[in-house]
Amino acid sequence: MLTAKKSALVAPASLTGQDLDLAPIQTGQGKHVDFDTLVRLDGLKGRKRMRGLMSLLSIATDVTSIMAGFFLASLLYLGSLDTDHATNMVAISVPLFLLFSLNNNAHNTRKVSNLWSGIASAAGALVLAAGCLLLIAFFMKIGAEFSRGVFFLGIVFSLAGIAVTRTITRVVFRKRLDEGVYAILCIYDGVPMAATAGPGAIEARAMGLHPDLASAVAVNRLGTLAKGMDRVVIHCSPQARSAWASALKTLDVRCEIVVPELDEFAALSISKRSGHTSLLLNSGRLAWNHQMMKRAFDLAISLAALPFLLPFFALVGLAIKLDSRGPVFFRQERIGLGNRPFKIWKFRSMRTEVCDANGNRSTSRDDDRITRVGRILRSTSIDELPQILNVLFGDMSLVGPRPHALGSRAEDALFWDIDERYWQRHVVKPGLTGLAQVRGFRGATEQKTDLTLRLQSDLEYVSHWSLMSDIRILLGTAMVVFHKNAF
Repeated sequence: MLTAKKSALVAPASLTGQDLDLAPIQTGQGKHVDFDTLVRLDGLKGRKRMRGLMSLLSIATDVTSIMAGFFLASLLYLGSLDTDHATNMVAISVPLFLLFSLNNNAHNTRKVSNLWSGIASAAGALVLAAGCLLLIAFFMKIGAEFSRGVFFLGIVFSLAGIAVTRTITRVVFRKRLDEGVYAILCIYDGVPMAATAGPGAIEARAMGLHPDLASAVAVNRLGTLAKGMDRVVIHCSPQARSAWASALKTLDVRCEIVVPELDEFAALSISKRSGHTSLLLNSGRLAWNHQMMKRAFDLAISLAALPFLLPFFALVGLAIKLDSRGPVFFRQERIGLGNRPFKIWKFRSMRTEVCDANGNRSTSRDDDRITRVGRILRSTSIDELPQILNVLFGDMSLVGPRPHALGSRAEDALFWDIDERYWQRHVVKPGLTGLAQVRGFRGATEQKTDLTLRLQSDLEYVSHWSLMSDIRILLGTAMVVFHKNAF
């Protein structure tokens, strides 16, 4: 359609089935739509092709990294590339890697865009493939054709290669990724266009779009514009929603209608009850089996880490005592599960005489209450490590919404006065780390938005909890231990 000349955009008197695909797009007044708009939308559809290219490229670079890793290991360990060891390992590990990586979406656009998440997913798939390779070698009693040195070096080199190639891919596609990778057509019908509307935003009337199922031209026109899009979003008046809902059901792409009136409910999702649409407002506590899984995971990790942490705790405690007078640990009342208070354990980072038991004053970057050692502890989040004791006692979990002091404020307002949904985050145990922290929402709550951003992440975590999400958040926390907002 876009290859046609501008002069070709003229409405025919009658339309056949073949003509429908070339139906012109006109305004209600018979004026032709701006040709540049059609070109812009066509360029937007190219994002879909770009995503496919990026996914194929990530598969190719990951597989190449694995092959290069094992053959390089063979060269360094055995002194030759021409060995059955590397060839056999590549022949088995590559198909297994692809099986696991495609299953955990290691090659989709989100993983290519989110560098560390993509590397973690690909690395996890490779580790699983390596485990299967070991089992195959063990059960088949392969000895002469299986070099342990080549195997372990090959895994290390492969992981390094995946990290390097994915980093390069992210740098190469940085500009395109920052612009957006999804083609979203936003149609505004009779309502003002948002100031933040993206390149896919159009005015329905300017494009001659009407939700009229009695008109073959109108249906075809909508289908033509939606072709190649990832999603169609309608912004319209309440009176037009029913007609647009019927029209959108004719399309072969995902469609949505924006309903601003529902914003005040802050619904987590939409469900069905007795044949009627309902809004899910609270998911409640985790199911009993999920609670058992989460608790078992917390205990397994905490007990395994404790022998390594205790000597470190002793060194940190000694540094605190040498730096300032007072106890090593600081205990403060925080809000926990079911909005019930509990005492949290932390390394003391402030002078004893000015410690804030209620948390009425947020810590600032140049806070004069913080000791010299305390500043190091806070900037590296080491001061939070004693909370592993809270995890063992059952007051906290490794992952969950961070617990706040009773007097915590933002812009001199208590958290629950800013947003009544604040209490809803406590349907699960508070955590050492959480989704909000991984996303960078940490540090002092100076603005009300500092709270709302964290709160939204906490409620999202509660609504979509899984054991894998806890594992991903723990791995992601390692990437944000040193953060500009940690002070």
